[in-house]
Amino acid sequence: MLSRKANSFINIAGLSIGIACVIFIVLYVQDELSYDKFLKDADRIYQVNLNGNIGGQEFLGGGTPPPTGAALVNEFPEIETYTRIYQPGNTVVRHKGNNSAENYFSEKNIWAVDSNFLQVFSYKLKDGNATTCLQKINSVVITENMATKYFGNSSPIGKILLFGDDKIPFTVTAVLYNLPSQSSLQFDMLAPIASYPAVKRFSWSWVWLQVITYVKLRDNIANDDAAIKNLEAKFPSMVKVQAASAFETIGQPFDEFLKNGGRWDLELQRLTNIHLYSAGVGSRLNTLSDIKYVYIFLIIALFIIILACVNFMNLSTAQSTKRAKEVGIRKVLGSVKQQLVKQFLTEAMLYSFISTIIALAMVMLLLQPFNQLIGRSLSFSSLFTNYIWLFILALAIITGLLAGSYPAFYLTSFKPVLVLKGIATVKTSIGSLFIRNGLVIFQFTISTILIICTVIVFKQLQYTQTKDLGLNKENVLVIANTNRLGNSEKTFRDELLKTHEIADAAISTSIPTGYEFTDGYVPEPSGKKERLPKNISLTSFIVDENFIPTLQIKMLEGRNFSREFSDSASVILNEAAVKQIGWKEPLGQYMQYPGGDNQRFRVIGIVKDFNIESLRSTVVPFALFHTSSKTYDMGNSYISARVKAGKINAAINKLQKQWKSFAPDTPFEYSFLDEEFGALYRSEQRMSVVFSLFTALSIFVACLGLFGLAAYTAERRRKEIGIRKVLGASVQSVVAMLSGEFVKMVLIATLIAFPVAWWAMTKWLEDFAYRINISWWMFVIAGITAVVIALITVSFQAIKAAVANPVKSLRTE
Repeated sequence: MLSRKANSFINIAGLSIGIACVIFIVLYVQDELSYDKFLKDADRIYQVNLNGNIGGQEFLGGGTPPPTGAALVNEFPEIETYTRIYQPGNTVVRHKGNNSAENYFSEKNIWAVDSNFLQVFSYKLKDGNATTCLQKINSVVITENMATKYFGNSSPIGKILLFGDDKIPFTVTAVLYNLPSQSSLQFDMLAPIASYPAVKRFSWSWVWLQVITYVKLRDNIANDDAAIKNLEAKFPSMVKVQAASAFETIGQPFDEFLKNGGRWDLELQRLTNIHLYSAGVGSRLNTLSDIKYVYIFLIIALFIIILACVNFMNLSTAQSTKRAKEVGIRKVLGSVKQQLVKQFLTEAMLYSFISTIIALAMVMLLLQPFNQLIGRSLSFSSLFTNYIWLFILALAIITGLLAGSYPAFYLTSFKPVLVLKGIATVKTSIGSLFIRNGLVIFQFTISTILIICTVIVFKQLQYTQTKDLGLNKENVLVIANTNRLGNSEKTFRDELLKTHEIADAAISTSIPTGYEFTDGYVPEPSGKKERLPKNISLTSFIVDENFIPTLQIKMLEGRNFSREFSDSASVILNEAAVKQIGWKEPLGQYMQYPGGDNQRFRVIGIVKDFNIESLRSTVVPFALFHTSSKTYDMGNSYISARVKAGKINAAINKLQKQWKSFAPDTPFEYSFLDEEFGALYRSEQRMSVVFSLFTALSIFVACLGLFGLAAYTAERRRKEIGIRKVLGASVQSVVAMLSGEFVKMVLIATLIAFPVAWWAMTKWLEDFAYRINISWWMFVIAGITAVVIALITVSFQAIKAAVANPVKSLRTE
């Protein structure tokens, strides 16, 4: 190490960075794979999903009819019990402190659950009884954070919290320890589902999908995939019997629904799979990720550690000329090959263990910034749990063996007589040259692949921010919970319109990116020969006449809602809905809503398709109903206000004052629509940043090796360079000569990388319904970047060698 300080530094730096990257990725992967596994009997708990088709519109989601759980338990002995979750929406919670002043907060994570919820999900209680704490109506279980927020350090058990505008008293019956970050279910308060009349009102319905159902299977089938498939195969016959009356109530016989291509199937999804395997499954509760990102980061970890090992191999074989004589002398003095192999492997292991210690120090220092980068709370102490420390030890050993194996067997294969005569190194130089060049090509192939992937991920995310969504999301301020204004909601909106900073304002039951209502509708044929689907699934908002102009949605045909007309029986459709129904002239046509006492709606307008979800999904058939129609009750409502450019801060201050004058005891909550859309791609944005970081590190590791090789090449050809300069060669020609062979290798690497990166990114882009086209210039940029990086790395050593005094190199033996 001391005799070859530069090489030692390059080897240790490369291995340290590689091992640190692997440890970071292993921490992330371990965190991803551990979701929900801390719960007792987690492998026996399954979420019930509904796989449906209404009018040709496919959907798969966690929302289920309220009677689903009871029907499954009654019909199938394989199912031990069930529990349900209902989200009542944002709730204002009030509490009178010691000074009798009433504090109030808007809580988003209050869940209504069955009384056995904490028996199925074994979250740890700090105080209270899991069996009885949710049995009484208007009882509430809170987390430690909520207990501190409302009651400080005093015990909250038996104390009262006031829920909603009616200030309904809920008694605290238990306190939960704060939920682990590895829980895909994250809530702040639990209340009995019996406290919410909406669930009871629709307890008969098999078409009201606002409840999430979990079942606990018996031990004998919980982990038997074949048995679970057999169980799922029995569900359709049960649903056909149970759902028949509910479908009759909405004017849709279930047999006819199935005959027309409809589907209403129940499926089971293992709780421990929900976090990583829910792509395409609509879920409003769980914290979700994607297994593909786990695979991507594992592949990156493998690439980076291989790059670091390749550096070690390359530099070791490059030094073969110097170490060959050492090997020859050792053999002459009696060393056998086995002893020499052990010596070189021991050297490599020493490098590996020193690098591992440095890598652990790097992880300890950089873990907090890494957590901020990926939005997690990974802990350094978790390295010493779940046998991760054994993995790190194995990683150090394997890295040492992998990095040292080729140099050990390569250098010890020299024959001592030929080595001491200087013949062996000449004969083996051609073979070792091919190997070194191949390793450099491999390194830059990986680096170029990562560069291309980073460019394409960045361009796709940029596309999601700039694509025409069919609406204008900029400068739109969204005020939540405006339903709490009651009859004053429209008055508040009108007051906003009088504000100088507000260009327009609208009321709606939801906003794009928010929770939308989806249900079945029956289009009416306008003629005897017209064949239309018996029913169609439409996603919808209830809005006022200002919604379309506020979001600047383009009207294609007909008219908008207007105060000049009675629009309680009117509907506005988007292009996708008209196409799905098949109307050639949609204006003036009618459709029925069986879920709303067979209300009949007349189509008065058609709007251009606009996105309400991320660009992973296609635009769905969509409808807008007027606020006067009272088609259905969403519970929440919003006011979207378009703020004039440059007036954001002034507008917020004025709106806050106006809100307090209308609702002094309700928190003022607002967001911006463009930020809501941005949040849809948060996981991809974080992945892009982390991907860029690991790409940069992989390039740095590759460049470390290239720098060492360039130094060795310059040293090996020092006399040649001296002779060339004496014979008149310019500095530029010498630099070009030394750099040229490395540039050729990088160019070969880019040609290999292009098809691999194209295939990988084509697969990744398949997750997006709307995506960029992979263009040739992305590959050109990546190739040029790789070549420039290689040139910069090599040029330092090349210039240093080219400007050296040739007399010194020719006089040195």
